[in-house]
Amino acid sequence: MDFKLTEEQQLLKKNIGDFAREELAPMVREIDEKGGFSWEVWRKLASLGIPGLAAPEEYGGEGVESLLTQTMVVEELARHDFSSAANVVSNWSIMHVLTVGNEEQKERYLKPLSTGESVGAFAQTEPDAGSDVVALRTSARLEDGYYIINGDKCFVTQAGEADFTIVMARTSNEKGANGISALLVDKDAPGLILGQKEDKMGYRGSTTRQVSFSDCRVPASNLLGEEGKGLKTAMKMLTGGRVLTAAQALGQAQAALDASVKHAKERVQFGKPIGSFQLIQGMIADMAIQIESARLLTYYAAWLKDNDQPFISYASMAKTLATDTAMKVAVDAVQIYGGYGFMRDYPVESIMRNVKITQIYEGTNQIQRLIIARDLLDERASFRDMYGQSKA
Repeated sequence: MDFKLTEEQQLLKKNIGDFAREELAPMVREIDEKGGFSWEVWRKLASLGIPGLAAPEEYGGEGVESLLTQTMVVEELARHDFSSAANVVSNWSIMHVLTVGNEEQKERYLKPLSTGESVGAFAQTEPDAGSDVVALRTSARLEDGYYIINGDKCFVTQAGEADFTIVMARTSNEKGANGISALLVDKDAPGLILGQKEDKMGYRGSTTRQVSFSDCRVPASNLLGEEGKGLKTAMKMLTGGRVLTAAQALGQAQAALDASVKHAKERVQFGKPIGSFQLIQGMIADMAIQIESARLLTYYAAWLKDNDQPFISYASMAKTLATDTAMKVAVDAVQIYGGYGFMRDYPVESIMRNVKITQIYEGTNQIQRLIIARDLLDERASFRDMYGQSKA
């Protein structure tokens, strides 16, 4: 097995790392304290073509289809700025769903998204339908050439900033994933109601709100893909997002390890740098072992996707291992820093707050374990009912 990256991948990884360290890292503390999406940061990312890296060239993107390449880009961004990395992944995920749209929809929505002129939002989670996605209650009935949407969505990233939202709504009474469609809702659609901005623990460089729909009218032409197939299409196309979530966690875990090594060399206790004590050495060694293990699995999952191999279970494995590892590494980093690790003046405090969300979004790690187990036990019917996917 060849573990060597291509020259293009090595150069891209270096350039992204240098850019994130020099241009984004100095802004992280201020944005974290203020909270909310930063258009200034987004324009910086757009100057390098990062928002549209995964989009087709004909729609203003860079046409980088390789999930492995995308994974390395996200990891390097997250190493210096978690929120930017997570916002980029959200943007790419929305673009992937938009590729099932018709030509007019791609021109109208995909192009400005690819060039960084706009951002979108994806509204699926509901107060009573989180992990149980097929239980969503938001409805959309077709009436005189319009879909009339009613319901509530929560935890909608970039709501209030987005020019449009992809809304998952039930368009028929059929049970399960069947009957759920994807609708494009413009920000000025009548009946779209924005809730207050959520004050989050981490991932504070984004805007998160509840969104409600009260007889919200959207043209029937705003149906994205086939009616009744929206959720299945989205879940299938967003599987790669689990690998990219693993990359976000890896970037932050690496940052925590880097900070821990630096602190262990500089912090003196009992007349010696604390890195000379075997207990600290053991913690640092374990952190490195766990990060490298998670990185190899994450890269392998991406490689499988790039080579048209079955990868759904591996995406879930990578997401679970990398995010659990990042959480443990972050907690250990705070412990190595001692009292300083609890202070916002030091980097490991924000890392611990950020990585927690990676164990929750893109499917909780409990759901990922369920996917893995059902695949191993060959419960194909249950697997398809939940996610509308074959094992491949």
